[in-house]
Amino acid sequence: MAKDEKRHWDRLAGTYNNEIFDVFNSDRNEVLTQYFDRYANQAHTAVDFGCGNGKAFPYLVPRFGEVWGLDISQNLLDVAALRGYDRVRLAQADLVKPSRKLPRGEFAFCCNMAILPGIDVNQAIIRNIRRSMKPGGAAVFVIPSFESAAFAMWRLVEWYGREGVGPAEISRDELALFGGSKTDIVQGLLRIDGVTTKHYSEPEIRYLFTQAGFKQVNTDRIEYNWKSEFENPPRWMKDPYPWDWLVECRV
Repeated sequence: MAKDEKRHWDRLAGTYNNEIFDVFNSDRNEVLTQYFDRYANQAHTAVDFGCGNGKAFPYLVPRFGEVWGLDISQNLLDVAALRGYDRVRLAQADLVKPSRKLPRGEFAFCCNMAILPGIDVNQAIIRNIRRSMKPGGAAVFVIPSFESAAFAMWRLVEWYGREGVGPAEISRDELALFGGSKTDIVQGLLRIDGVTTKHYSEPEIRYLFTQAGFKQVNTDRIEYNWKSEFENPPRWMKDPYPWDWLVECRV
């Protein structure tokens, strides 16, 4: 799986900004910035797990004395290096494999990386991040919300209903997010543009992160505009908005 993941992200390095949803620019309430401010400390090291092409660096570098960026793709790390931050150190790492060579920091950030179709793989990523953290440190994860995905489909059915189309008449392609097997769905394995992606429920988050050794596991929402779900959402479709989970946890 690691080789497949590496090849996948190496191929996307040149088109990463067009292919990957930009959490930072889409965060309606700038929730991520608030959490970065909460833990900012020039005496601390921040580690960006799955840093991609370095989208988080403009937020992390001003707030921490040292920043590490880790990713499985060397191509993405090469692009991240072009940002030219002196206090950023980059390293290639497969975060699924147990390693004692991961840099240790007081703050960890992981954005939409523990979302693979293998449940055990995601748990391994979370455990490795936990192991890398210094005592008393804090971590912020961004992960897809199962509840939000279900709510978005509910809104889609409502939208069709307002146009006189009953639930049974909606094309299966429109509901492809929940097009997997029953076993996949109950595990939060939903299909985004045909790619199976792990989504988390709030109780599951508290259980899994506690099992990984984290303490004080809290959840918050990073809300997005409805355009993140639908190409041309109607004007009446407003609050409540779709969201990713922000998971704040301490060690």
